[in-house]
Amino acid sequence: MKVRLPGGENYTGLKKLVTRLNLHTVCESARCPNIAECWNYGTATFMILGNTCTRACGFCAVPSGKPDPMDEDEPRRVAEAAVTMGLKYAVVTSVNRDDQADGGAHIFAETIRQIRDRLPECKVEVLIPDFMGDWDALKVVMDAEPNVLSHNTETVPRLYRFARKGARYRRTLQLFVESKKLKPKIPTKSGVMAGLGESWQELMQTLRDIREREVDILTVGQYMQPTKQHLPVACFYTPQEFDIIKQEALAMGFAHVESGPLVRSSYHAHEQEAAAASSLK
Repeated sequence: MKVRLPGGENYTGLKKLVTRLNLHTVCESARCPNIAECWNYGTATFMILGNTCTRACGFCAVPSGKPDPMDEDEPRRVAEAAVTMGLKYAVVTSVNRDDQADGGAHIFAETIRQIRDRLPECKVEVLIPDFMGDWDALKVVMDAEPNVLSHNTETVPRLYRFARKGARYRRTLQLFVESKKLKPKIPTKSGVMAGLGESWQELMQTLRDIREREVDILTVGQYMQPTKQHLPVACFYTPQEFDIIKQEALAMGFAHVESGPLVRSSYHAHEQEAAAASSLK
C-alpha cells in the first residue's frame, strides 16, 4: 500500500488555516494515511472538544489524559474554517469527553448550527462518541439535525476490552437504535477496522449486528498500528477480501459500503451521504 507524502499548495494552506484558528483535525491526530489526498482536495475532518481524549483505546493515536476545559468558541472557529475553505460537505468528530456531564454534545450541536448559519449549502456529518449511553445528550445532537449521524463500532465484541477501553459493544449498537427513534430520516453510519485479530465469522456477525440496527452506511478499512505502543496488526486483508466484505455487506442491506485497505470513516463521505439519503426518500 502506497500513499503520497503530505505537501502541495492546498495542503499547506489548510495546515496554516487550522493552526491560525487553533483547530484540530483527526487527519493529523489519528495519523490518517489519506491526509495528503484529502487535504490536497480541500477536505478535512475537524476534531472538536480539544485534542486530549479521556479514554486510551488500544488502536488510536489521539493523545489521552486529562483534557483542557471546554472551548465554547470552538464551533464559531470551525464554521469560519468551513467558510474559508468553501466547503460543501463538512465532517466533525471529537475526542471522548467523559469528564463532561453531556460528553460535549452541546458543542456538537452548536457546531452544526454555526456551520449552517454561515454556510447554508454545506452539509454536516458528525462522528460522535457514545456519550456513555446518555441518550439525552444524543438527542441534543440529533435535534440540530446533522445530515449524517456516525459512530464507529471499530471491532468485534470479543476484542472490545483490549481495543475500546471504556466502550461497550451493546451500548454502541443501542446508540444506532436511539438515533433512528429520534430522527428516522437522518442516515446513520458506522466504521469497522479489520486486522485486529477477529475471525471472518466474527467480522460478518458484527456487520449483521450493525445492519440489524438500521445503519445505512458502512466503512471497513485495514487496521494499521500507529506506534509500537499500540495494538499490533494481527493480519492484513487483501484487496480481494475487502471486495468480498463489500459485497457481503451490500447483500445485508446497507445503502452504501466503502471497503478497502485505506478506507477510513470520513473517506469519500459526501458520496456516502448522497447514496444513503437517496435510499431514505
